[in-house]
Formats: sequence, structure tokens, C-alpha cells
Amino acid sequence: MTDFEPILIAFVCNWCTYTAADLAGTSRLRVPKNVRLIRVMCTGMVDPQYILKALLHGADGVLVSGCHPGDCHYLNGNFKARRRIKLLQEILPCFGIESERLRLTWIGASDGIRFAEVLHELVARLREIGPNRAAAVTAVY
Repeated sequence: MTDFEPILIAFVCNWCTYTAADLAGTSRLRVPKNVRLIRVMCTGMVDPQYILKALLHGADGVLVSGCHPGDCHYLNGNFKARRRIKLLQEILPCFGIESERLRLTWIGASDGIRFAEVLHELVARLREIGPNRAAAVTAVY
């Protein structure tokens, strides 16, 4: 299991976290190569079906990251995302998926360093947990 490299899908807010990811890149900060960014206009637009589909079809973890509460460009999108993620983390064990494979963070546009840190922390934790067994059962070949 030492060769295991987890696949992390990150749904990131266009206005804050995606900008932080861009800042991390232009600042030449190292970020894990096994992270796939999906830019969304707001974390409130991330349907729980997208997260479940990612986890059931090969992802070892999912990150949803957006503007800090109160700073959402769509007023309450991050509050909606917080409620959805909390409920989804309670439901994930029913699918045989550890709830810690899903994480929600708030990363502002100027937090490029924090963005890189969060990715490194999450990928390291996913390495400890190991491969997503639910993905192996439902993967489409």
C-alpha cells in the first residue's frame, strides 16, 4: 500500500478558492498532482449527487471549498453547502464510505498558501485511510 496515491476531486468556488488555487500556482507552491479541480460558480451549486458519483466511481476523496461564510458572492451559497455536506457526511457510511473522505473548507482568494496546505493535509490523510473500497466495487470498466 506504500505505492497508493489517492485521487482527490476538488469542487472549488470560482470567486475564492479557484482564485487561491491560481495564486498558489503563480506563487510556485507545490500542490499534489493527484488533485483534480472542478470549478463551480458557488459551492452552493454542488449537488450531493456529484459528490456521491465521484466517490462511487473512483475518487478516494472529495473536497468542497469556497468563500468564507458571509463573503459568498451569491449571499448564502456557502451556508447551503455547509448544510448539504454535514448531511452527506452522516449518510456516507451507509454507502460503505468513510465520512472523512469528504471535507468542506473555506479558503479566500488571497489564501494560496492555505489552499496548498489543505490539499497536502487531505492527500496525506487519504493515504493513511487507504483506497476507497466503495469505488472498487462500483467502478465501471
